[in-house]
Amino acid sequence: MGQTITEKILAAHSGKDSVTPGELITVKIDLALANDITAPIAIKLFEEAQVKSVFDPDKIALVPDHFVPNKDIKSATQCQILRQFARKHKIAHFFELGEMGVEHALLPEQGIVLPGDIAVGADSHTCTYGALGAFATGMGSTDIAAAMITGEVWLKVPESMKFVYSGQLQKWVTGKDLILYTIGDIGVDGALYRAMEFTGDTIEALGMSDRMTIANMAIEAGGKNGIIAPDDTTRGYVESRAKRPYEFYQSDPDARYIEVKAYDASQIEPQVAFPHLPENTRGISEAGNVPIDQAVIGSCTNGRLEDLRLAAEVLKDRIIDPRVRLIIIPATPTIYREAMEEGLFDIFLKAKAIISPPTCGPCLGGHMGVLAPGERAIATTNRNFIGRMGHPSSEVYLSNPAVAAASAILGRIGSPEEL
Repeated sequence: MGQTITEKILAAHSGKDSVTPGELITVKIDLALANDITAPIAIKLFEEAQVKSVFDPDKIALVPDHFVPNKDIKSATQCQILRQFARKHKIAHFFELGEMGVEHALLPEQGIVLPGDIAVGADSHTCTYGALGAFATGMGSTDIAAAMITGEVWLKVPESMKFVYSGQLQKWVTGKDLILYTIGDIGVDGALYRAMEFTGDTIEALGMSDRMTIANMAIEAGGKNGIIAPDDTTRGYVESRAKRPYEFYQSDPDARYIEVKAYDASQIEPQVAFPHLPENTRGISEAGNVPIDQAVIGSCTNGRLEDLRLAAEVLKDRIIDPRVRLIIIPATPTIYREAMEEGLFDIFLKAKAIISPPTCGPCLGGHMGVLAPGERAIATTNRNFIGRMGHPSSEVYLSNPAVAAASAILGRIGSPEEL
């Protein structure tokens, strides 16, 4: 019996020729990461263990991105803990203001995560790196503390699900729409502790930005990891970034899957996830009349340059509804600079948007865009749980950047086609 790409990566890192779904294994990791919310807990546990050093300072990343720029004394203290730990242990990949970015956009951009890696992070959207052909999954801070000490983690080998997408996408349809449609189909627990392998000619035609968006939201279907087999597109992305060797893995033709789902992507229209779950999806033609107070374009899901270009295409020579606040957040300083040099900022500012420094801020209701009681926001983020972006009575609707931009102009959820 052949092996899936996930099984091959796990086997290679556990010293085995092959692994079987359900098997408990210990694997050597290529990267452990944490942010300003989760790292302080891991650091506390690390220090309580009274070990003298981390397993490898080149294989740990600490990225304060959730409450930065620091919004209060508590968040400043959290970042201080990371800073002091990074200096003490000479952590190679510590990123602060000026260098920092939203971690799941920053680390691939910097070539820190590569194809064939095992990356574990104290953040559920660590699964983003599966877009590179890596096994990447989120864990608790206790697990990350152990990983920083030993360089190893134990895992149960997940069963794999294959998602096959075929056909050419309609205009304004993106990777965000494919993953929202999929979650709407299988539900938020439809891939519980399973590897979600995304394939098909539609996926092969996507750029890395859309692939990262898809892998990013595997966790919203309960997935252990999301993964896309690397190809020439992947190689083009990582070649100039990689500072160490990497390896491409592919699933065998006779690999075993617990389930295979096939979609005609040409029939999928832009999607909107209604409150209060990512599975509560509707096509934009079925959205109805939903007035909004705020639109957010950014996050580890949709804050890359391609996302900003898409928003700018909709916003060009238009002005947002005066009742709407439009917040645009480039995910890293590099993306920020590129967007500015391309003239995207001029388009955003003329449209009356506000441009934020890189931050996770509003995605988790932290700052830079918290919602008041009863307010509605459309966002390119990944979650719309009750109270996710602010007051428990507020509502969050998820969409791609084009729909979010169009909605800011219309003052209600709507399609770019309406403009």
